[in-house]
Amino acid sequence: MAKYVLKRIGYLVVVFFIVSFLMYSLYNLIPSDPARAQLEEQKKSLKPEVYEQMYQDLRREMGLDDPLLLRYARWIGVAPDVNGEFNGLFEGNLGYSIFFKKNVIECIAEPIQTTIFINIFATILALGITIPLGIFCAVHKGSKFDNGVQVFTIIGYSIPVYIIALVFIFLFAVVWRIFPVSGMKTPGSNYTGLRAVVDQLYYFALPLIVMTFGSLGGMTRYVRASMIDALSMDHIRTARAKGVREKVVIYSHAWRNALLPVITLIISWFLGIFSGSVIIENTFNINGMGSLYIKALNNHDYELALAMQMFYTVVSLIGALITDLSYGLVDPRVRIDK
Repeated sequence: MAKYVLKRIGYLVVVFFIVSFLMYSLYNLIPSDPARAQLEEQKKSLKPEVYEQMYQDLRREMGLDDPLLLRYARWIGVAPDVNGEFNGLFEGNLGYSIFFKKNVIECIAEPIQTTIFINIFATILALGITIPLGIFCAVHKGSKFDNGVQVFTIIGYSIPVYIIALVFIFLFAVVWRIFPVSGMKTPGSNYTGLRAVVDQLYYFALPLIVMTFGSLGGMTRYVRASMIDALSMDHIRTARAKGVREKVVIYSHAWRNALLPVITLIISWFLGIFSGSVIIENTFNINGMGSLYIKALNNHDYELALAMQMFYTVVSLIGALITDLSYGLVDPRVRIDK
């Protein structure tokens, strides 16, 4: 098992360098000039020759005239910059945001907390509903309840999440006036402690409902299909023939086998906590990772966008490793000792 883990980590390192180089190259193909963007505010107050000299000096300082491979090595942190210092991703320097005028790591500090806060609630709620519902529908396959749930999940799976958001906003915010339309807290409020948490949960309630509702269809159908396949296996029929209690057959034997394909989706959901919900955050005006990424692209802040994209890449690679290792924990038959 140890050799397998080390081999998988080695693969991930290679993939990381390949993906990071491709992403860095693609973002550098975009027609933009970070040096000129930083001096844009000073352009009107400087003479043309002074501005041009400052511009050329800044380009040399930022290493923009160097070859692509050298700039990538400096950005990743495996080559020294023009000052002879290592100051890249590996050293914790995610870059500088030309739009927010501060370091990238400072830009993402608050949005990532918000994204984790809303997504972890939505994920737990969705899993708490879909897993028992999928198991129940699989056990009672063909019943009226199962058929009704299948119709409901097909409708939910087919409707885009932004349509669901608009419908729920109309119902809960316009017609019934239960929740606010958008925002993260009451405008002008300075609540602290528990009152601030309650106020924020009140504003996050509608986005959480939309995110949970939008994920019910796909997950429920996935769990149901995996359980139906597991319940049709020979050892399940043997266990029932031996008189094993039905609850033991379902939750100990069948669910253990059904969990193997489902666990990939479950882990991807939890890892999606860090990537943010772009549509939901923009629809409800929530300051999260998804909305920050859109702001970075719209304002040509490519260094911030690239840093966030690499963060998503690392999360995805770690998720792939966790998924492979979790197979051995769920099903001993897939444990690898070589």
